[in-house]
Amino acid sequence: MSERRAAPTVGQVVLGRRLQELRETAGVKREEAAQVLRVAPATVRRMEAAEVALKIPYVQVLLTTYGVPEEEAEAFVELVEEANRPGWWQRFHDVLPEWFSLYVSLEGSARIIRSYEPHFVPGLLQTADYARGVLEAGTIGQTGEEAIERHVALRMARQQLLERGDPPRLWVIMDETVLARPVSIDGRVMREQLDKLLEFSERDHITLQLAEFRAGPHPGTCAPFSLFRFAEPELPDMVVTEYLTGALYLDSRKEVSAHLEVLDHMTARAASAERTRKLLRQRRADF
Repeated sequence: MSERRAAPTVGQVVLGRRLQELRETAGVKREEAAQVLRVAPATVRRMEAAEVALKIPYVQVLLTTYGVPEEEAEAFVELVEEANRPGWWQRFHDVLPEWFSLYVSLEGSARIIRSYEPHFVPGLLQTADYARGVLEAGTIGQTGEEAIERHVALRMARQQLLERGDPPRLWVIMDETVLARPVSIDGRVMREQLDKLLEFSERDHITLQLAEFRAGPHPGTCAPFSLFRFAEPELPDMVVTEYLTGALYLDSRKEVSAHLEVLDHMTARAASAERTRKLLRQRRADF
């Protein structure tokens, strides 16, 4: 049996889908592929769904069975070897929830990230002290100074993707509640967080918008969610919506389209990027 992984990398998701496409194009049923490997059909399904690691010997046998040319098969195997390498975030396995590993992988591989946050400044834009205040409030379901500091370190490490030479396009809509809810009795924490938001808002690849109270209810008033778009044509847009103890990963066209439509409606109704900067400065003056 293939070994289970904590969570797949984006590369494994892409290659799993590609392996399924190659099987279907070759007219090979899942049960037939399983017979060739001498495993249960469920194992082939898990490989294609990236629920288990892609073992090189299995992949090589399947590519031969599907009639993939030798040169193309060698290139595919090289991609599998690269995709199987642990992501940088695995060093935080002691505090990283299993469901969140895939999120970090998607985040680091996306070309465009669009998100809605109704409660707090998004993790990619938080200062260390703001993140610490959120985590100390118990929002991660864990307590203890050491665990909290590990979570803060992970959150700061995630932000490095915004500093790289080819950062993703980040488009965030925050509810005005985010500005009204302090995470610490120390005003310095919110003041520094607002300064950081203003700094980020001036970057070409980052757009911040506020959903103002005065605009009334909007279709996204439910839970935080993010939509990821990738450069790889094999990987469809994906939506991640969080709940208290986990997250839902959605990639069906119907689900993604519904969330994309909501984001577009919210974008049109939210304060413009320019007005958002003005509101941030006004709130900053309160501290």
